[in-house]
Amino acid sequence: GLKPAQLLSSSPLSKKRRLSGTETKTGSHCSSSNSVRTDLSHTPANGMAKNGNDAEIDEGLYSRQLYVLGHEAMKRMQNSNVLISGMRGLGVEIAKNVILGGVRSVTIHDEGVAEWRDLSSQFYLREEDLGKNRAEVSQARLAELNSYVPVTGYTGPLTEDYLTKFQVVVLTNSTLDEQQNLGEFCHSKGIKLIIADTRGLFGQLFCDFGEEMIVYDTNGEQPLSAMISMITKDNAGVVTCLDEARHGFESGDYVTFTEIQGMTELNGCKPVEIKVLGPYTFSICDTSGFTDYIRGGIVSQVKMPKKISFVTSLPCISFPPEFLMTDFAKMEFPGQLHLGFQAIHAFQKKHGHLPAPWSQADGEELLALAKDVNSAQTGSAKVEQLNESLIKKLSYVAAGDLAPVNAFIGGLAAQEVMKACTGKFMPIMQWLYFDALECLAEEEGFMLTEEECAPKNCRYDGQIAVFGTKMQDLLAKQRYFLVGAGAIGCELLKNFAMIGLATGEGEVIVTDMDTIEKSNLNRQFLFRPWDVTKMKSDTAAAAVKLMNPAIKITGHQNRVGPDTERIYDDDFFESLDGVANALDNVDARMYMDRRCVYYRKPLLESGTLGTKGNVQVVIPFLTESYSSSQDPPEKSIPICTLKNFPNAIEHTLQWARDEFEGLFKQPPENAMQYLTDPKFMERTLKLPGAQPAEVLEAVYKSLVTDCPQNWADCVAWARNHWQCQYSNNIRQLLHNFPPDQLTSSGAPFWSGPKRCPHPLEFSTSNELHMDYVVAAANLFAQTYGLQGSTDRAGVIKILQDVKVPPFTPRSGVKIHVSDQELQNNNSSIDDTKLEELKAMLPSPESFQFKLTSIDFEKDDDTNFHMDFIVAASNLRAENYDIPPTDRHKSKLIAGKIIPAIATTTAAVVGLVCLELFKIIKGHKKLESYKNGFMNLALPFFAFSEPIAAPKHKYYEIDWTLWDRFEVTGLQPNGEEMTLRQFLDYFKNEHKLEITMLSQGVSMLYSFFMPAAKLKERLDLPMTEIVTKVSKKKLGKHVKALVFELCCNDLSDEDVEVPYVRYTIR
Repeated sequence: GLKPAQLLSSSPLSKKRRLSGTETKTGSHCSSSNSVRTDLSHTPANGMAKNGNDAEIDEGLYSRQLYVLGHEAMKRMQNSNVLISGMRGLGVEIAKNVILGGVRSVTIHDEGVAEWRDLSSQFYLREEDLGKNRAEVSQARLAELNSYVPVTGYTGPLTEDYLTKFQVVVLTNSTLDEQQNLGEFCHSKGIKLIIADTRGLFGQLFCDFGEEMIVYDTNGEQPLSAMISMITKDNAGVVTCLDEARHGFESGDYVTFTEIQGMTELNGCKPVEIKVLGPYTFSICDTSGFTDYIRGGIVSQVKMPKKISFVTSLPCISFPPEFLMTDFAKMEFPGQLHLGFQAIHAFQKKHGHLPAPWSQADGEELLALAKDVNSAQTGSAKVEQLNESLIKKLSYVAAGDLAPVNAFIGGLAAQEVMKACTGKFMPIMQWLYFDALECLAEEEGFMLTEEECAPKNCRYDGQIAVFGTKMQDLLAKQRYFLVGAGAIGCELLKNFAMIGLATGEGEVIVTDMDTIEKSNLNRQFLFRPWDVTKMKSDTAAAAVKLMNPAIKITGHQNRVGPDTERIYDDDFFESLDGVANALDNVDARMYMDRRCVYYRKPLLESGTLGTKGNVQVVIPFLTESYSSSQDPPEKSIPICTLKNFPNAIEHTLQWARDEFEGLFKQPPENAMQYLTDPKFMERTLKLPGAQPAEVLEAVYKSLVTDCPQNWADCVAWARNHWQCQYSNNIRQLLHNFPPDQLTSSGAPFWSGPKRCPHPLEFSTSNELHMDYVVAAANLFAQTYGLQGSTDRAGVIKILQDVKVPPFTPRSGVKIHVSDQELQNNNSSIDDTKLEELKAMLPSPESFQFKLTSIDFEKDDDTNFHMDFIVAASNLRAENYDIPPTDRHKSKLIAGKIIPAIATTTAAVVGLVCLELFKIIKGHKKLESYKNGFMNLALPFFAFSEPIAAPKHKYYEIDWTLWDRFEVTGLQPNGEEMTLRQFLDYFKNEHKLEITMLSQGVSMLYSFFMPAAKLKERLDLPMTEIVTKVSKKKLGKHVKALVFELCCNDLSDEDVEVPYVRYTIR
């Protein structure tokens, strides 16, 4: 669901590619006397929660995450035992994400007991748990998240000896002494260490992964490849790529070569470093001694491991702290906060507690301590000038504990755990500081009082410390519409419950028409294995009520769109305070965006794609809307590439998907419509070009020529279809364009992107051939309601008797070489042929049986769908000598799966909820809000203020997308306005002459309308014209209509004007 503009390699972010990874050591996992363990009642489906090297990765569960991390990294994770210390809000967030991720084991540690202030963000503590050890209470609830990951609670002290069992140690809520002493120890023993902390609106993250770590993949992007058109013989030979697309490489990349003719020395060479010369050229090694280049070849990027090294968190003159920037508008903050966080530790050590919320005295004292810390610094760690207001704000909110800040830092910290285990993606080097000070009041120098922020012994104490009690009352009153209860939806609901949204008169309405499936459980953390097949919205709502029983939440199962506007009508939207999108497609996002603009409600928009995430906030009258900026459309594969000239596995997979639709979905659908829908014939004959004939031929095949009587017929059909696709059609293509064919310019026809195919010979001993026949025959049988079979020996026996007609390529068969040629040749079919086809079709009455069309479903491994796709695609790949691909990657491409991981979702939603605070506080300034973009793999963060709504003008009136003309249809006399009166109103009130007027797709009025039509319309009421033109009744729920106008001003120039909201009830 990310707006892909930021994903294209031409975007500025691609400048940030470059990363790498690590081996992990395994420690024995034994419990000590301080441990608590609960055995899970539900072992995984394979019966045993095997872990370690022999463990099979459960692809059904980890599917979407595997597309982010890959199998290698997942295997390394399964060898890592992780310790997470501190089970307050931040610790439990990290633990949740790491457990979902699938490490070997997680031990959660805490020596403290649950207090009121923990409940503002610790979603696995309840009010009845106050006074109990936080790790013991959280253990059972965390253990439910993933049956493959044993979770142990530990309540004893963290001794050096205890730490040696772990490959990765995470410290939250720890003292500076602990951080430094344990940090030294971990560094010396090769244990990877992460320190994470949040203080109210501030966050801190530190990584030390040892003297030497290998990063195997620094950015998580697919390796690039390109087709070659020329290589020179030179010292530093120059490679030129085909000008189909830019190569996308960067200097310093490593590449290797295949399929080069002539300069074969480069084929399979060890990776060579390149220097980019231009969008289509780069230089490589010395090629002057090689054979002359003739043609062809593919260049492929090779990911090279990268060594990186870390220092401990101790101050050190030769290694000043290295900061990763999160916000380039706050360049000086990290250095300042580095001192501020140390000062907080000093304050705590001195007083035994944190600075009191909004205490000016404590603020002054913290500032003095920060000055002491600064003067003790050496080298570049010392700052020239302390930012006094920043340090004081840190003091005022340090005792606070905010769920959204914990979600953000906790998502990042968990991703760092995964990096530490796997060497996948670039770690944070080494300190990260974050703040969300814009959430505080906008006025400069604004102060809350100590008493409105003092603890009240309630579950929101951690939040009251930052925002005071009035904010809690505001939050409780909010009515919010949450659209979607998937990954982003679950995370939003957790945050809503923690911050106290809709816990008074307010309400959260969550809608999602989807049911829970197994692959959701890896990141949609409110769901459990026993919830599979239940509705998402109801299950999520119930789960969140356990986290905070006060939340008012209602689950719906509706898809948002024109069909549900009688439910989500004017009354509904007008009652809302705002909308949060948690969607997975652009169309629904655009629809909700239009509704929010119309009803003038704030919209919180977010999306993720693997480790990339974005947050956009839409504020009425202030910002542009989601739809204001559009992404470039996705490139579709040219038809001729699919039909005759594939050169990549993406092409053969799309071809296989088209085969699936064209064999098992469309024909049964058309045949059934022919049999049951009397208007089918009439509709079909109206189709353009050769389509009517194609459809009727397909119906005839489905009902007559191909109609099977039994299983053997299905096998015979599959075998013959195999012959057509992988032998006959290829032979025909080679008959038209022999391997040595030349183009009109004398160049080889089969070169560059055109790969020369070869036909296949069927063999029952070839597994792939049999996979195809079994899958195709079973799907074919399903469409006719016949019993299929997976008995291969039986299928081979049937195949021995199948007659495959001999094939001779024909002359005069036209094969289009380009899509241009294809378009120019849209031949229509003669009517006599159509009449013959109609006459041949059997009468619908003569059929007793039912055909069933099959909808493609990628996630069920028993339904033959992916079996068919993989076999069909890999057979075609073999025709064209394209390297085949496995089922896992085929599913990604053919199923158009969006890779996803819990860490990104948690972090993105943390940022969304910080924007929610600002909306609820009523922030008015554009610069208070932040749109965010992140890529945790790089790692990279960017925040920017939202773009202001673009201004338009007519006469001297400025307007934006948030403005409109308000026209009341009902006049004082109780009569409705007529078209004539409407036109006059705009002339008199606004000095605008309407030239065209429309409602939706209906044209109500235009200056070029025939006079008779105009005359009949002018004196009709507006609503009557609308119902007449649209041929639809207006529903009772419709309070107002939207009219679009084209207008001229008094000087007869056309002007751009807002839309009209025409109120009728």
